[in-house]
Amino acid sequence: MDNMTYLFAAVVLLAAVLASISIWAPRKLWIRSASIVAMAGLIVVAYLGFSDLLSRPKPIHLEWAMRTVEEANLLVASAKEGEAIYVWLEIEGVAEPRAYKLPWNREMAEQLQKATEDNQGNHTGVRVRSPFRAELDENEEEPTFYSPPRRPPVEKASNGAGPLVFGDSR
Repeated sequence: MDNMTYLFAAVVLLAAVLASISIWAPRKLWIRSASIVAMAGLIVVAYLGFSDLLSRPKPIHLEWAMRTVEEANLLVASAKEGEAIYVWLEIEGVAEPRAYKLPWNREMAEQLQKATEDNQGNHTGVRVRSPFRAELDENEEEPTFYSPPRRPPVEKASNGAGPLVFGDSR
């Protein structure tokens, strides 16, 4: 959301520069007036477009800034057969979770379902391996969606002393 403000400010600044060039150009008055109207229209359309995009999941193939992320936590997922797999990911180093749209793939949907079922048993969450790769690698043995196994509890170090007793129980 914070980035949208800066992007919108950049669009307004660029539109103002273009409009000022048009205003000072040696053209007829109606052409210069039309450039101001076009600038105002661009600002309105840019604002409406940016705010509308905030509510939509980003297609995974458009994510170029996070291509190197190796894993992410899956918070929520919804698969629509034949259409897409919608995921809400928590990425390390990013303040807020983000919504993405993965292309429909039966194998990935089955992995997602299995990982979700495994998570209900061990409560370790569901992870996504290489969430921003272009497509599923047929030769890869590790699943894209998985639920990590539960770690064994850490053994307590005993120093040979008995239990602590507080107060006198007499």
